[in-house]
Parts: sequence; C-alpha cells; structure tokens
Amino acid sequence: MGLIDIELFATLDLVGQSPGGPDEDPVGFPLGGWQAPLLDEVAATQVGAAYEGTDALLLGRRTYDIFAAYWPYQGGSEDDEIATIFNGVPKYVASRGKPDLSWAGSTQLGPELADAVREIRDRHEHVKVVGSLNLVQTLLREKLFDRLDLWVHPIVLGVGKKVFDGGAVPTNVILLEPPAASPNGIVLLRYGLADGTPGSGDMSAPDRGAGRDD
Repeated sequence: MGLIDIELFATLDLVGQSPGGPDEDPVGFPLGGWQAPLLDEVAATQVGAAYEGTDALLLGRRTYDIFAAYWPYQGGSEDDEIATIFNGVPKYVASRGKPDLSWAGSTQLGPELADAVREIRDRHEHVKVVGSLNLVQTLLREKLFDRLDLWVHPIVLGVGKKVFDGGAVPTNVILLEPPAASPNGIVLLRYGLADGTPGSGDMSAPDRGAGRDD
C-alpha cells in the first residue's frame, strides 16, 4: 500500500483558498494571490523537495484545470523539475462533472470517491494531493491520508475556505520533523496520521503534570 500526502499552503488562520493567484477560486474571495509576496527561496526549495518521488497526482477539478493550463507548457525554467514530475505521472481527477482531460495521463475518478482513492493508494507508492480543498475535506473525513504538509504563511485573512472546512473528524497526528521556518516567516509543518482519536483530560486535576521530570 502506498502513501497519500496532502500538500497545502495556508495562512495563519488556516485559509487555503487561492494562494497562487486571484483567478484560482475567486467566488466570494477577493484576496487571491496572497502567497506571492511572501514566497522566498527557502520555501520554494521545500516545496520542490516535497514532490520528489511522486508517482501520481490526486487533484480536485479546479486545481486540475489550473495545472493543466500551465504545467504542460513549462520547460527549461526554474520550475522544470516539477513540470517533469507533474507531466510524467498519472493524474487522477475528482469531479462530478465532465472535465476536459486533455493533459496526458489524466483519468476521472468514479462517483465512489473514497473507494477510488483506496484503489489509487494500492496502485502507487507516493500519491500527492495539491491544493484541492474540497477533495481534501473528503480525505480528512475518511482519514485517507498519510502525511499532511502545511506551509503556514504569516498573514491573517479572516475570509476564505479553510484547510479544515467541514471535513475534519477527531484525528490524531504526529509531528514528523521539527518545524522549518523560511526567511519570510513561512513555517513548514509536516504531520503524519497517527492511530486512535484525541483523548481528553482536566487541566485542573492535581496530576495534570504527571510524567514530567521537572
């Protein structure tokens, strides 16, 4: 069984809508393109490294359309490595409509999304989910992910679709590596799915510090 990794850009208040440009997902959201003024070389290198080893993309319809209009035409630029990966691997599209699948290697998933994703997971080693906030809600709800990479940007928007926007259920995660900050204050948080569900306790209980050495 392979791994499903979710790659997301988010603000401090966890808005993940339209980071790359104002036309990505503009309905009711006037602040698209908020990532561009903050992106620096360190964060860009982190993003590139995150895609190493990718052998399939799992995308929502809107993200797929944006990628299909851009990545097939890239080459010989600073994005060449990512373009080579994205253009060369199978692309699986979650959509209830009839998307234009002209990007080579693209396949639309069936109506039973969770089952289709499980089949993809069995077929590939490293499946990447990029953006695709509506799709991400299903993956969170079904716990159909193995890693969640969040690049948290030092801005607060107050409006927009959020990373955990109706799909989250009680879930344990574990920090896989220390947070890494870029010069502009973008912090990469890399979590892995953990067993069980969150427990509860009482911070006013006398033994609330049990197990600590200090």
